[in-house]
Amino acid sequence: MALEIKVLDFGDIELESSFLVLGRGCGRVSRVHTYGFLILGGQYPIVVDTGYRDNAIMETLGMRGLQFHENMIQNQLARHGVKMGDVRYVCHTHLHIDHAGKDDHFAMNTTVVVNRREMECSVSGLMHPQYPKPDIQHLIERLHTPQALRFEDLELSGPIELIPGVVLEAANAHTEGSMNVHVETAEGRATICGDVIYDFQDQIIEPYHVIYSHEVQVTGNHAGSKRSEKAAIKKLLNSSKFLLPVHDKSAKIERGQVIGRLDMAVPGPISQTVQRRAWFPV
Repeated sequence: MALEIKVLDFGDIELESSFLVLGRGCGRVSRVHTYGFLILGGQYPIVVDTGYRDNAIMETLGMRGLQFHENMIQNQLARHGVKMGDVRYVCHTHLHIDHAGKDDHFAMNTTVVVNRREMECSVSGLMHPQYPKPDIQHLIERLHTPQALRFEDLELSGPIELIPGVVLEAANAHTEGSMNVHVETAEGRATICGDVIYDFQDQIIEPYHVIYSHEVQVTGNHAGSKRSEKAAIKKLLNSSKFLLPVHDKSAKIERGQVIGRLDMAVPGPISQTVQRRAWFPV
């Protein structure tokens, strides 16, 4: 059975526009989605990213959380016939406030998978409060519970296969320990890329304030160099057929270009692999 990806809607966030795309709309508020992903078709379900803990915690970053009952992770999983206890792995593209806020909803026999460098960053104090205490404290508890936490060292090891068809790879962008999750679907490779890309339109399709050919724009929130950010985005565009960021609609890629977007308004469970009608051209 081919692997497929379901989109989980964890609510919205309101924040300054230039946080998402460098230099864009300084002082102007933008509203973005916060997605997670459910990988089905393997022996066990896998969740990638868990959203933010609650609306109040987003205020610590000067942002507004818009999370409601239907956005709770157990309700999102239930839409696809999955219970919390069914999930074998929870993988994190990284551990920022809006990506790892619901890990404590999973029992300790669900293994959380993190790139070790990202865990190191989360306790270093360098990006406080983007790594909030309740989320990281829970991961420390997992650190001392057998089988509750799994580390990878992707910068050194190279890509690692988690299960057949699911590969973890260092993103080398956004945070020092971010990772991409590659999923082999019936229609080709789909990559869950976290926050390496925030906004397809203004970073890639029509890059904001970019004059060079085949250039991309970076986000306003990255820990590395602008050169490494650009290279990481270009690598994604040239290695996957589908790109799934956490804060924008997924994109279909061909020859390094965005050729379609996933219409999240299509009713019913949206699959990256079977509902072609959910894609609309750029």
